[in-house]
Amino acid sequence: MRNGNVQLTPSGRTRLEEELANLRDVRRPEAAGKLSVANEDGDGSDSGETEDLKQELITIDHRIEELDFMLAHAEVLEHVVGDSVVLGSVVTIKDDAAEEETWTLVDPAEADTRNGSISTDSPVGRVVMGKRVGESATVDTPAGAIVYTVTNLA
Repeated sequence: MRNGNVQLTPSGRTRLEEELANLRDVRRPEAAGKLSVANEDGDGSDSGETEDLKQELITIDHRIEELDFMLAHAEVLEHVVGDSVVLGSVVTIKDDAAEEETWTLVDPAEADTRNGSISTDSPVGRVVMGKRVGESATVDTPAGAIVYTVTNLA
């Protein structure tokens, strides 16, 4: 979050809205229904299954609250291609082993490595911010330093 706002790409906002809708319309009703059935079938004491169902419902409710807050405070970024890496940039980097990866740099609230985005607060995200094509940055890892070179900005 920057300045009290969550900064999202348009696709990130859509992904979070879809997650929220799924939690409200599918997952929460399912969990509440399972808990209701478990309570009806139970002997009045809290079984392990009932406790697990209660915890699942609490976890879903917490995520719904979190998503409501993020989306209420979301600032949607328009994709701007510049000459240096900024929040929202699509950046291709090459490591010192010549392996290339392309990432979209996003706010931590939107980061999802499985979908090609990394947080600007991640070790790689932090060091490439502000870099230009051809510039390098080093990330210290437990296995040693890795040098990343920006090869493309889109």
